[in-house]
Amino acid sequence: MFGKRDATTIQRPAPAAAPPVQTPAPAAEQSAARPPAPAKPAASQPKSAPPAAQKPAQKPQKPAERSLPKAARTSGPSEQYYAIKTTIFNALIDTIDLGALAQLDAETAAEEIRDIVTEIISIKNVAMSIAEQEQLLQDICNDVLGYGPLEPLLARDDIADIMVNGAGDVFIEVNGKVERTNIRFRDNGQLMNICQRIVSQVGRRVDEASPICDARLADGSRVNVIAPPLALDGPTLTIRKFKRDKLTLNNLVEFNSITPAGARVLGVIGRSRCNVLISGGTGSGKTTLLNCMTAYIEEDERIVTCEDAAELQLQQPHVVRLETRPPNLEGSGQVTMRDLVKNCLRMRPERIIVGEVRGPEAFDLLQAMNTGHDGSMGTLHANSPREALSRIESMITMGGYNLPSKTIREMISGSIDVVVQAARMRDGTRKITHITEVMGMEGDVIVTQDLFVYEIDGEDADGKITGKHVSTGIARPKFWDRARYYGLERELAAALDESEAG
Repeated sequence: MFGKRDATTIQRPAPAAAPPVQTPAPAAEQSAARPPAPAKPAASQPKSAPPAAQKPAQKPQKPAERSLPKAARTSGPSEQYYAIKTTIFNALIDTIDLGALAQLDAETAAEEIRDIVTEIISIKNVAMSIAEQEQLLQDICNDVLGYGPLEPLLARDDIADIMVNGAGDVFIEVNGKVERTNIRFRDNGQLMNICQRIVSQVGRRVDEASPICDARLADGSRVNVIAPPLALDGPTLTIRKFKRDKLTLNNLVEFNSITPAGARVLGVIGRSRCNVLISGGTGSGKTTLLNCMTAYIEEDERIVTCEDAAELQLQQPHVVRLETRPPNLEGSGQVTMRDLVKNCLRMRPERIIVGEVRGPEAFDLLQAMNTGHDGSMGTLHANSPREALSRIESMITMGGYNLPSKTIREMISGSIDVVVQAARMRDGTRKITHITEVMGMEGDVIVTQDLFVYEIDGEDADGKITGKHVSTGIARPKFWDRARYYGLERELAAALDESEAG
């Protein structure tokens, strides 16, 4: 179906243990030596092969040297496996027409590739067990159609991060701990090709001229690539994976990230259209928590999201997703987060959600929160609620706004209702450590009060941190009137009473 239309025989240097390449037999002799194949596209057959693989009467070379060692079956693929895979992969690329292959759907293309690779393995007399051959078939299909060695890692739902430090070093984070894998790439060229394949799907590029790139996978997983010459040991790829099933606040309760009463309070905060800022360190679960909070947005609300790489997983029907754009090769055409947030105000949003606030767009987000877009949300990096408010002030100042500090703080206190703090503990678990509301101003200081805090007691025999979420005893938070406006005061009171009883 997609074989190259070339009748000439391609002579490829064979591996040391492969049968010597001989002059191809005449077509009549070849057809008599090999039984007819089942009906399939003739072009998908490999190109002419050595007679040693075509004549059953000729004794094939002893394949013991080409067989995979037993160690490869227990300790990951060996160097010999990668050498065989490279040889077969090169023969496949010489056989198929990649342009025609690209026009097929994924399932049909995979079947064609598997058929051709099976024939190449037979022709080259590679001795493999059924399990080894199946692994090789899957690996080559992943190389041609997917993300190569990354595919088995992307298929696992227990992995939070994938970190590739060059072709030979691949690390993953599982249950909050980083561990090394036996996954490797053929070389840095294969790794760079996969990086380019990922970023090109979202209209971006990564090369020597533009060696840093942020992108995303189809499921919203966040991707960062930094390529040589900036990365000295080869392309570096980092993927922050998202779970297939979107987490909810109930899941966070099951993970002991928050108490049931705290989750109910967060639900009331979301439904009563409080302006929320979620802060935390890198990998603390800010985006996951933001996704959980958006579950309480009504389906008839118009939501506009602004992100550097679109990764939010909103389930509402009326969502407009916006994404920043880097400059082109001439250095023009860039669209910044601030441009998106400013444009949001002209799109009649009811809620504006900013994936991460990291610059002067903080000023525009506060203005949006203050001009009728109640229930807007955003995340930023900070280690405490107080530090989060200070960082917002710093971002506005760095944006070139020549405003007095008191004016900026009054804008912050009048815009943000609640700050939710997430943290990644030293044992790898993630906790919601603070639910803090912004009360207003006293002089030049922003006043806050904690509704819930997480207190660490110690650690158990397994090294896991033990602690509990504690209510501070606030019976009527500042957003009580807002909750009553939406008919949620009874639910809020019940959740606060439950937390005090606990």
